[in-house]
Amino acid sequence: MSRLIHDENDEQKETGAEGAPLLLPLSNSAVVAHLKACQSLAAEHSQKAFRDYLKALDDALVAEMDNAKSNQESAELAEVQSAFRQNYQELERYFCGYLSEGFVKFKKRELQTNVGSEAGDELSLVDNEDLEETIAISSITQRADSYFAEPLWALNQRFAVLNGGEHVTEASNPASPIQFCESLRKALKLVPLDPKSKQLAYKVYDDELIKILKNITEEVNQYLKQVGVLPHLKYSMPTGKAPASALNSESEQTVANEEDIQGLPDPNLSPEEYQQSLMQAIRGLQSQMVPSAVEGLPPGGVVVSSEDLMGALQALQTSETRAELGEQGAVVPIDVSEIVERLHEQLKADAQDGEVDKSDMQTIDLVGMLFEYMLNDENLPDSIKALLSYLHTPFLKIAFIDPGFFEQAEHPARVLLNNLAEAGARWVSNDGTAQYDMYNKIKDIVDRILKEFDNDVKIITELLLEFSSYTKNIVRRQELMEKRATEKAQGEEKLREVKLRVNEEIQGRTHGKELPSAILLFLLQPWSDYLSFALLRYGEKSDKWGKALAIVDDVLWCVEPKESPADKNRQLEIHDDLIAAIESGFETIGYDQAKGKKLVDALSSLIKLAMQSKKAEPAPPPMRDKLERIAAEKAGTKDASNDRLSPEEEQMVESLKMIEFGTWFEFEGGKRLKVAWYNSRTSHYMLVDQMGKRVDMMSGLKLARQMIGTKAKIISGSSKPFFERALENIFHKLNEKAELNKPGGENEAS
Repeated sequence: MSRLIHDENDEQKETGAEGAPLLLPLSNSAVVAHLKACQSLAAEHSQKAFRDYLKALDDALVAEMDNAKSNQESAELAEVQSAFRQNYQELERYFCGYLSEGFVKFKKRELQTNVGSEAGDELSLVDNEDLEETIAISSITQRADSYFAEPLWALNQRFAVLNGGEHVTEASNPASPIQFCESLRKALKLVPLDPKSKQLAYKVYDDELIKILKNITEEVNQYLKQVGVLPHLKYSMPTGKAPASALNSESEQTVANEEDIQGLPDPNLSPEEYQQSLMQAIRGLQSQMVPSAVEGLPPGGVVVSSEDLMGALQALQTSETRAELGEQGAVVPIDVSEIVERLHEQLKADAQDGEVDKSDMQTIDLVGMLFEYMLNDENLPDSIKALLSYLHTPFLKIAFIDPGFFEQAEHPARVLLNNLAEAGARWVSNDGTAQYDMYNKIKDIVDRILKEFDNDVKIITELLLEFSSYTKNIVRRQELMEKRATEKAQGEEKLREVKLRVNEEIQGRTHGKELPSAILLFLLQPWSDYLSFALLRYGEKSDKWGKALAIVDDVLWCVEPKESPADKNRQLEIHDDLIAAIESGFETIGYDQAKGKKLVDALSSLIKLAMQSKKAEPAPPPMRDKLERIAAEKAGTKDASNDRLSPEEEQMVESLKMIEFGTWFEFEGGKRLKVAWYNSRTSHYMLVDQMGKRVDMMSGLKLARQMIGTKAKIISGSSKPFFERALENIFHKLNEKAELNKPGGENEAS
């Protein structure tokens, strides 16, 4: 199993005697050790259970075929069944891999899996066409959550201890039902399924999930209990947004009040409810830090009118409209903090003897923080940040015009900003390139908003429809190109695996033996080609593959000088059959007849020489080295086979094995490439550009070395839309400030 995370050196090592509660907080090494153990338990049970699930699904498909209403329907189901059987091992590997990855994300505090969440490479600008799948997953998880309410609650509390005391829900619990469903959803992408077959797959899984969770929740809870993580925990039904530290135990831990620990809203809420709860929390935090009237102005006067506010904003927008939005890299981002400060000062001046409404100040600050987050988002290229920064003032106007702007996840202005940000991240690079003319497309939209947006959001809706239509067509073309590139790469990698296996088989049989040139030439060239053909066409369990390897063994045995009459008789007996089998193999692969006859004659002569107890002259070392080097290059040797990895390289190679398909990398110079596919057996990553075109099949070691040398870095992505990520970031920052401003906090006034 891959490592969870690089172990940091900690002075304190908690061992946790059985049943003894551990002192908090746990050291990093203890957390890593416990998570690895939990990950191992989950992987062990899920692997066996997933095999049972695939068998149950196979049986269900057979039953569906028996009840099929037409031959066509039966044939389609047979194709689905065949696809599952062919991808059996890959499905199992992907499912277990994604599940294990959840523990890695949990350690990094990045795990937040919601029903219907998509992989990081799927943009929110594409319409959701997986509603039925989302409904199926939602139904499964709700049933499982209800069925295992008590052990899941206990797991949440215990994982919260491993999470530094931060609240853990089913969405962030790496062993919760949603993680199993999400792992299945991702794994099923390996098999092309029509909606009916996909629904059948989830229906069968609904029954199997209960069996999986029963063992895993029991054993993980038992393990954590034994190592002293809340060993005396007692179940009590969680209500509302209870803090992670509110744990009932016989040790009578001190429980913090809910108002002392603020957490994000329940991620299982509907999008609208989640947004409303998130905004309520943000407004509440703002209220704690913003006085009821602007400092320096007496309360009780006339509040600044909306006309004054909009007038000030319109003046700002007019000045920004005059800015030149030129070529990529030439646009300078606006200073958001300076604009917010100017607005504050202008509103204070306009207020005179009155006051500025607190909610207006909060709105100004909130939009400012939104765009500050955007300017610091490493997922966005610098040129896109600069362009989108000019939308600050128009979006501030929208926030005043439409109070529901922040709460409504589907508000046109929010969706447009999400789509512009996602498209910029996907099709614009920091190296000055932009696919599909995306930079200019985004620039035109920003320019139109600055020039045409007054107080009517109709222009925003029109631009949203136009841009969504434009990008949707691009996505479809790109996904098709990427799919074709992946299929081609998978075929090439399959051949690479076969050649590697053949070369390893030959090397294993010839290593340390002095062999004539003819034998080495035969084994490392034409017969290696025949072995590759047999393995690729018939598989490693086939009779063809077994006989092809047996011929290698027979040839090596026959050319060794024999002393006993029995051995000589056997040489004589198998000679004709052996030569005939070799000739048949040459004919199968279309080997050159003249070269083939010459090799066969040489082999026959060597066998006859061995019958006379004579040893042939071995190949000169330079010739042997050359033949073996050519064979190794032809097979495509593994990176690490002849290269000693440093501990740092080994750690990085292991870490890269855990990345998801769709992860973006930015290379030296600003070029962005995405991991579209990864072959674990050859450790090669297929990298595609922003058009979905294959650029490289890079080895894991090469990629690791580029990252260590800071020539490549992962661009952290998220399945959440830009706007939601920004609000959650704002919430966390305000929450940190609120904690510091509390009595006893670092910044408490003396």
